[in-house]
Amino acid sequence: MKENNNPMTIIYLVNMVGLLGICVSLAVAFYYQLVWHELPCPLCLLQRIGFIIAGFGFLFNLCFCLRLTHYGMVIIGSVLTGIIASRQMFLHIMPGDTGYGSAFLGLHFYTWSLIMSVLVITAVAVILAISDLNVMFRQLNINSVLFRIIGLVFITLIAANFVSTILECGGGQCSDNPVIYNLLSK
Repeated sequence: MKENNNPMTIIYLVNMVGLLGICVSLAVAFYYQLVWHELPCPLCLLQRIGFIIAGFGFLFNLCFCLRLTHYGMVIIGSVLTGIIASRQMFLHIMPGDTGYGSAFLGLHFYTWSLIMSVLVITAVAVILAISDLNVMFRQLNINSVLFRIIGLVFITLIAANFVSTILECGGGQCSDNPVIYNLLSK
């Protein structure tokens, strides 16, 4: 089989799109937090952590070479996100319960988290099922400006979420229904 040193392989692009999707999810959540003043509940924060774990799997694939371990991180982060999002959905499943937070296209963000985590797991499963392992695990040359921008955005979103969580929760437990940044109100 001919050696392919082109970094823009389909698997490379899928990993980049996966990381971009994680960035968009985190950015939308952060946008609603900052612009609409909807502070994330503890379950929302845990869902963000799951997305961050999945995003690191995609990022590691793009930076260090494609590995099953990195895809394992993506799957573990997505499963974690899906379980936490399901838990939150079950908390608000009773008739008359309006749910927590705003809805986007008729669905709450925790429902979107579940949908996205299922899509990410499905995409990774398809990648692993159809990939030729001899081609898939070759070192890729990372010289894409787009990758560097997406990676920088991802790291910035992680830092911003970390700072906002510290501001929201302070040094203690996060409120079940947060309305203020605890650290800023002292």
